[in-house]
Amino acid sequence: MNAPDTSPRTPRPIQALPDQLISQIAAGEVVERPSAVVKELLENALDAGSTQITVRLEEGGVKRIAITDNGRGIPPEQMPLALARHATSKIASLDDLENVGTLGFRGEALASIASVAAVTLTSRTADAAHAWEIVGSHNGAVVPSSGAQGTTVDVQDLYFNTPARRKFLKSEQTEFGHCAEVVRRIALARPDVSFSLSHNGRTIDHWNVSEMAKRSAHILGDGFAEARLPIDESAGPLRLHGYVGLPTASKARADGQFFYVNGRFVRDKVLVHAVKAAYQDVLHGDRFPSYVLALDLDPALVDVNVHPSKIEVRFRDSRAVHQFVFHAVQRALAQTSATSHGSVPSPLPAAESLGSSTWRGEQTSFGPLLAPDYAPTFSPSPFGSRDGGASGTGAGFGAPRFGGSEGGVAQSTERYGALFGGSGPVTGYRAESDMALPQASPFTVSAAAMAQEEFPLGFALAQLHGIYILAQNNKGLVLVDMHAAHERILYEQLKTALDSRVAGEEMQVQPLLIPVTFYADAIEVGTASEHQETLQALGFDIATLSPTTLAVRSVPVLLKNADAQTLARDVLRDVREFGGSRVLIERQNELLGTLACHTAVRANRILSTQEMNALLRQMEITERADQCNHGRPTWVQVEIGALDKLFLRGQ
Repeated sequence: MNAPDTSPRTPRPIQALPDQLISQIAAGEVVERPSAVVKELLENALDAGSTQITVRLEEGGVKRIAITDNGRGIPPEQMPLALARHATSKIASLDDLENVGTLGFRGEALASIASVAAVTLTSRTADAAHAWEIVGSHNGAVVPSSGAQGTTVDVQDLYFNTPARRKFLKSEQTEFGHCAEVVRRIALARPDVSFSLSHNGRTIDHWNVSEMAKRSAHILGDGFAEARLPIDESAGPLRLHGYVGLPTASKARADGQFFYVNGRFVRDKVLVHAVKAAYQDVLHGDRFPSYVLALDLDPALVDVNVHPSKIEVRFRDSRAVHQFVFHAVQRALAQTSATSHGSVPSPLPAAESLGSSTWRGEQTSFGPLLAPDYAPTFSPSPFGSRDGGASGTGAGFGAPRFGGSEGGVAQSTERYGALFGGSGPVTGYRAESDMALPQASPFTVSAAAMAQEEFPLGFALAQLHGIYILAQNNKGLVLVDMHAAHERILYEQLKTALDSRVAGEEMQVQPLLIPVTFYADAIEVGTASEHQETLQALGFDIATLSPTTLAVRSVPVLLKNADAQTLARDVLRDVREFGGSRVLIERQNELLGTLACHTAVRANRILSTQEMNALLRQMEITERADQCNHGRPTWVQVEIGALDKLFLRGQ
């Protein structure tokens, strides 16, 4: 192997580069591969007001990329400028650049493409008698041509004059796959535009004008369409709309995630983190959710001029955007309960009236489901149920009672103080082996009530291996993991009780007797200095002692026993990247989740039919009851048709 040449070279004078070389250098940033050409040309077509776009590819886009639209077209006198560098109709001043409302705006794409490929531009405006054509570059002649209103950009022999770049391209099928993914992303964002994609003369995909629900189902598949939740929320200048997939429809790869900002597909760490945090309580750690979300906001509040590919953005107030997206997705996922899969039951009666109640006109006799010490109390959910009614957050099934009375809140406050303070055992909690389950009288219900699907999870039949509850509903058989289900119920009750305790209170701070000092790099020191107000709002006092040393002087009371240095580093990282931190909430929820897991009913615990029915009723009124705290499903439905197939009935 020869040693690298380290001898000094003859210095060259500073000189201006030729225009062709400048364009080829720019093409290295903009035109990374054929899919980048497809993206730039599609964005131009949409900016031109097109409602119908055709994409034709040959040999993965390397040999040919031809995109035809029915937009406004380009007047013949402006066609040379369309192929010139830094020529555009979309911005004209710095103010326009700071309020970009179009997908393209730099005026570099066509010139960069023309510098590394053979480009033919054909266009016709609505008032023109015929189309016009220009070949090559902005120096080419504009000549009459044929064609309908709109524009066709024909790109052939990509990288023909830069063979070194062409060697870096992958196989034909791989490059076509990247191109097809770009078309799908853009088609998903614009259901009001029809798209057609063909490769080597064969039509691959075609999407007619439709609504977002139908377009997303077409592109992402029926699996996503059958397991998604709609979102449409607004707050001030922000609006988030689209669909998030149910946790049960998660994937092993993050290839079903589509986020758009003002119609532009982006990969932004603030938005990705916000959605990931919203799924934290309901999704297994090694799974990825699927979603199609669009964030609309004032263009002045987001900077899209961050990266040549325009796939990254920077928000003026990333913290506000993060919190808005997080809470919007979290509220949607709060609907993941049994009631979201079927008819929504009427609001449950108060604890003192459980003896006899009228459910949708059907007189039904109930015994006291729960023992007096564990009577549930119901309060409106902070998010609301799917039908707009109140959803219960009552305790039961062996859980301590929270909420509903001042005494209950006071007792829960004492328990939480002991829990997070680490001063001793938690008052009021018992080991699972000692936990008294509610004693219930016989539970009866009419067949008519079941026929009307009053209860989505049906009624308990038996217990299997001390682990699963077998229940019957109108659709067939329901299998419930009793520990996972009880764990979710307790976890949600603990969170609700803690939220009611701290609502309206300032963050409780624990000063450290001896400040914890640690070595910090320049970025951490700068973050601590710049975001003092945010850190104090989170309950942290992190002071700068030297250019390389930080000191933690106080932490939130709830986390006073945590490792202060690790906690501080985590908070500083989140504040730097997302404008805020959810470390406090995440650590708090970890403690509550551990408590819920240890308190929930264990395997091999024999339950009576009444106790199993009490658990099913609690699941139906608990938010996020479809998954336990670790993201595992709590119940599955086996329909009658599937059972019939197992036994070959009707065949």
